[in-house]
Amino acid sequence: MTEQERDRVRIICDKISQRIEEKHIGCFHGSDAPLFFISTEYPGLWLEHVYDAVFYAKLSGEVLPERLAIAKNTIQFFIDNQTAEGQYPCFYRDPARAVNWQGEWMGYSHIQECVSFPALCLEVCQMAEDSRLTERVYESAKKWDGWLRKYRMTRGLGLVEQFVGYDTGHDWSGRIQGFSCPGRYEKDGEPMNAAVLPQDDVVPVIAVDMNANFYGTQKALAALARLCGKEQEAQEWEQRAAEVKQKLFEICYDKEDAFFYDVDKHGKKRKYLSSTIFHLFQEKVLDPEADSELIREIYTRHIKNPEEFWTEYPFPSMAVCDPSCKGHMPGNCWGYYSQALIALRCTRWMDDYGFGEDFDHICRKWLEAWTRCFDDMKLGQELDPFTGEPSQCSEWYSSCMLFYLYAAQRLNGVGRAVWEHQSGSD
Repeated sequence: MTEQERDRVRIICDKISQRIEEKHIGCFHGSDAPLFFISTEYPGLWLEHVYDAVFYAKLSGEVLPERLAIAKNTIQFFIDNQTAEGQYPCFYRDPARAVNWQGEWMGYSHIQECVSFPALCLEVCQMAEDSRLTERVYESAKKWDGWLRKYRMTRGLGLVEQFVGYDTGHDWSGRIQGFSCPGRYEKDGEPMNAAVLPQDDVVPVIAVDMNANFYGTQKALAALARLCGKEQEAQEWEQRAAEVKQKLFEICYDKEDAFFYDVDKHGKKRKYLSSTIFHLFQEKVLDPEADSELIREIYTRHIKNPEEFWTEYPFPSMAVCDPSCKGHMPGNCWGYYSQALIALRCTRWMDDYGFGEDFDHICRKWLEAWTRCFDDMKLGQELDPFTGEPSQCSEWYSSCMLFYLYAAQRLNGVGRAVWEHQSGSD
């Protein structure tokens, strides 16, 4: 990277930081608790994006009190709005920002957790070192676990089930083909609660990513129990985590393909090569030692395969060889594009599994793409996995801005050689 290019990255980082402070940190009307908002297109908080606030708290390499407060406020918002039975809202649209919105402001029509919420709460508790917050989080997370077990295990298999497309946040993905509700479940134009099962020939589906997240929740509950001095309960949560992992392997793993697939109501594997595979790493379902051979096989056969996920601009939300990618939607499409959310979540696993050099490459490619097109499209939701061109979707997208800042910081930290490394040698 030339000094001129380096200067341009610095300028963009400054603009991102200014944009976050001026537009993305704010309070809801009547509240003095600052929160981290997503974008103009998504004006409010989404359960799927809680990691943005948690990641922002530690982005600088140290935990800054004012940023930690934002992360605490964010998790407490969802806990405050948890139902008596334990369900978290999937989103809240801020009326002051969503001026043309005609739907409900607080959503309970689907799950869209995407990263284990209790695991993120655990990270905040560990950063805050606040015993009262830890106890509150633990009780809240137990209620969430109870809601999932009561309403999302209708088949009695010990794994949670997907009812509607929006449960996973994978809009327009091939993995929701055949769903009667590819979005959320509605009757007479009104959203149904996420506890209600639609009737079709596909759902309930055992979804790989949702159960990887569920595993992460069991592990987080074990850690929270220990922080609360409840070792016996911690051991019980550890056992439940082991049971979830065992059932994931029994039901979703295809040994011949070395891949984990969603499974429909008839027990049939839905063989879409989806980015759901990353959740097994993200939530640490796969153990670096006990599962080392499987990890290498999945990584080399699928993730590092240029015909599947290792495209010019990794990682696409569906392996590009999957037939379902054909005729993909032009934006907000989890059936083709490389998503900023996927890139940001790589911070949760790639270094931990020893794939740091590959992660450097991903950071470099995303940094290059958004630096090149910044004048035309300001850090949107997704990139074309082959060309690096952005879709026209959700400019100034929080996850993309955070990943750009992280990539610039990471590559500056590992030396000039990484910046100047040519992508053709990867």
